[in-house]
Amino acid sequence: MAQTRCDANDAVSGVAKQAQLCHGVAMSDDPRIGMTIPLQGPLHSQRDQVQRLETLGYSDLWTAEAMGHDGFTPLVLASQWAPTMRLGTAIIPAYTRGPALLASTVASMADAAPGRFVLGIGSSSNVIVENWNGIPFEEPYKRVRDTVSFLRAALSGEKITHDYDTFNVKGFRLGVRLEEQPPIMIAALREGMLKLAGRMGDGAIINWLSAEDTARVTAVVNGAADGAPREMVARLFVAPTEQRETVLESGRYAMAAYLNVPVYKAFHEWMGRGDELGGHWERWADGDRKGALGEIPESVVDDLLITGSIDECRDHLQRYFDNGVTCCSLQIMPFEGVNLDEAIEGLAPNTAAV
Repeated sequence: MAQTRCDANDAVSGVAKQAQLCHGVAMSDDPRIGMTIPLQGPLHSQRDQVQRLETLGYSDLWTAEAMGHDGFTPLVLASQWAPTMRLGTAIIPAYTRGPALLASTVASMADAAPGRFVLGIGSSSNVIVENWNGIPFEEPYKRVRDTVSFLRAALSGEKITHDYDTFNVKGFRLGVRLEEQPPIMIAALREGMLKLAGRMGDGAIINWLSAEDTARVTAVVNGAADGAPREMVARLFVAPTEQRETVLESGRYAMAAYLNVPVYKAFHEWMGRGDELGGHWERWADGDRKGALGEIPESVVDDLLITGSIDECRDHLQRYFDNGVTCCSLQIMPFEGVNLDEAIEGLAPNTAAV
């Protein structure tokens, strides 16, 4: 992990360091280490925490959107608290806002932090889209493709009347004129969406995969690109603790919430974990939740979660960068034995700033 360290001046200017321009995305020489927000406490109370991340050299702040805070509000606050950090969504569902409202929301965020906002968008899942929002989860590939195509045109100021495959827009023109167009990254799991991220996106956002899996998905994304490598942003789940039994128990519980969502199940089957997880999926389908958790092998927990001592976590994180990740968004898991402040400090790129 030595190459990810920087001095205090580098930490302040980290977002401004641009070694090359990759399809609209600023790519730095060193891997970017970001953090998932919000952190602990009410949103209005997190200024000091966000500013500490900036001081410690974290380059990015990323949000998600499921059943907690929305994906934009924490970034709006952070845009004012941490003026050097890049801000991104990982991810916003393509279904849950209408096209015009989504364009307006993205434009507002980009206008609040010009040159620093990255839109990460994806299909999300049937659970979030259909079960929680009452919207049919149909043709996810086409919906993401159509949404990205629409946003590219809308954010450039075009007046749009067009029948897309998954929605229609009649006479819309965005009323915000942006100083800079925000990059758009596509959340992807399997081959079709990964290739879409390479062709239409400024990068891919990947999730719940092993360090070794990243080499395979990166190859698919860049193989579909137009010659320029795309940025690969990974959401990584980290539990810096040596309490092994806690890691296994809490890790299996956290992972099961994803492994049994159809899109993630299909992804891990594609990654070749069908035999390892077959027993888990069978018992889960039979309603034996407790028994199903015990069927998740330790090896899968170790593949998908970054755990152990701080040094072990840093070494594991480096393997993701070695296999193609260019930026990570760390999610510190609130397991017993995990101290959030110590984890943030220990995993920081600029540990000398402490």
